[in-house]
Amino acid sequence: MYICPQKQELTYAATDREGYRQYKSDPEMCKDCPLLSQCTRSRNKQRILTRHVWQGKEWVKQNGRSRSGKYRYYLRYQTIERSFADAKELHGLRYCRFRGRKKVLEQALMTAICQNVKKIANHLAKLAG
Repeated sequence: MYICPQKQELTYAATDREGYRQYKSDPEMCKDCPLLSQCTRSRNKQRILTRHVWQGKEWVKQNGRSRSGKYRYYLRYQTIERSFADAKELHGLRYCRFRGRKKVLEQALMTAICQNVKKIANHLAKLAG
């Protein structure tokens, strides 16, 4: 959320194809604002603020470049990517059997349930044997 110098909230308006989000002020509130000349030169007395979707998220890059971030990324192929590969190869998630978002979500959740049941069964088998 972005706030103008007069403590008015700039509301989200749209995102363009390049990934820039536009936040706009309410022109009715801005027309009588004492800081209008400092805030905008717009004819319709509206402040428009443009920010990229990744702006302000530098911590993501820094975390990935840190020692622990690199180690977690190294382990990714053993955990997350392996789970997706198993779902595709062993549980038929390569192609959706149904159409529609709700039914595809249902198929993905059922696949995840199957994978979790298999993990539990393997864990219990190790404890018993």
